[in-house]
Amino acid sequence: MRSFKSAFQPDYERYDGLRPIIVHALRLGFVLVFVIVGQIAWTRIVNHRGDWDPIYAAALCMWATQSMLSLIGIFHPLKMLPLVLFEILYKLLWLIIVALPLWSANRLAGSPAEDLTYACLGVVIPMVLVPWPYVLRKYIWSRHDPQSMLM
Repeated sequence: MRSFKSAFQPDYERYDGLRPIIVHALRLGFVLVFVIVGQIAWTRIVNHRGDWDPIYAAALCMWATQSMLSLIGIFHPLKMLPLVLFEILYKLLWLIIVALPLWSANRLAGSPAEDLTYACLGVVIPMVLVPWPYVLRKYIWSRHDPQSMLM
């Protein structure tokens, strides 16, 4: 059994130098997305009647897929970090191109975008959970072997 102190020490064998507490926090994040986002998206998909608004349906399908992929992230959190990066980027982009102009024009309150704005502001949580030095090291600065890309 590992000690409490070891949760805060880098683990080079199991987690590529990350602290286990960070990896477990990522797991918790994936659990929350799987449960909360999955429950909302799948409930709306299953209970839907009538014609779909194509944009709304696409968003629901994206969220349902995100919840399913989060199940993999519970067991392999570091391998599924790109899913978290996708979530961060789409929410930040939405906040910048939709919510910010409405807010700047004092038209966000009471608009159809208001509720989604509050949901997207939760992007701060995954931004804090992401081990940014690891992401930079693994996805940005890493040198890829062209032969490994073929396999």
